[in-house]
Amino acid sequence: MNREVPARIYEGLRLKHRGLLSWLCLPVEVRVEQTAAPKESVGIDLGIKDAAVTSDGERLEAIRFYRDAQHRIGALQRRGHVRQAKRLHRRIRRRRHDACHQFSRRMVNTYQKIVVGDVSSLKLAKTQMAKSVLDSGWGLLKRFLQYKGECVGRTVQIVNERNTSRSCSSCGALSGPSGLRQLAVRRWECAHCGEWHDRDVNAARNILRAGSRCGTSVSGNESSSVERAPSQTSRLREAGSDAQRAAA
Repeated sequence: MNREVPARIYEGLRLKHRGLLSWLCLPVEVRVEQTAAPKESVGIDLGIKDAAVTSDGERLEAIRFYRDAQHRIGALQRRGHVRQAKRLHRRIRRRRHDACHQFSRRMVNTYQKIVVGDVSSLKLAKTQMAKSVLDSGWGLLKRFLQYKGECVGRTVQIVNERNTSRSCSSCGALSGPSGLRQLAVRRWECAHCGEWHDRDVNAARNILRAGSRCGTSVSGNESSSVERAPSQTSRLREAGSDAQRAAA
């Protein structure tokens, strides 16, 4: 039996009074039905070449909305077209939000447990990769996963991603490429077990495995724990799985 949980959302109403445009926000209570996901769990590796890669191989392609439009924005600003530049900025922001919304919704609808690496966009934004990092929308994606997962009873964890790219997801050996100069290596072979790995998929599998060992970030990238406790639906589902295993 699914448990219905009330959630509060805000509806914006545009009012025009005496020529002034204003907003009225009203809290509206809606009932969100929590359902069990068709698949158990997934690990998500956040990156720059691909904004997100799952342990099952699904990818969110790199979001280059700002970098593709930055020359046009600069030209508009130099010519003094401030309103057009702001309009283009809004369009870029909405496209980034839309991409993150669609990917996070697919994850929440498909998986019961979602484990994400604790890469920090705020820290990397101070490096030479700032434009690529901010264009990827990692913070948006994690925030969307958290609140959407909470509404439908998913467990969302952020875990330490240290050495997840180097470790072999099959045998655990640290045989993968390391260092900034090795970022161009996207596929590699484990020297111990001979398994070939896609760099990002392998990292996502290691992140998923780390989620079963610990539930919080331990590398210091995240300011606080963002693990979402499982809902009643999740607990009932786990109890049913345990009962089936015991009967078998």
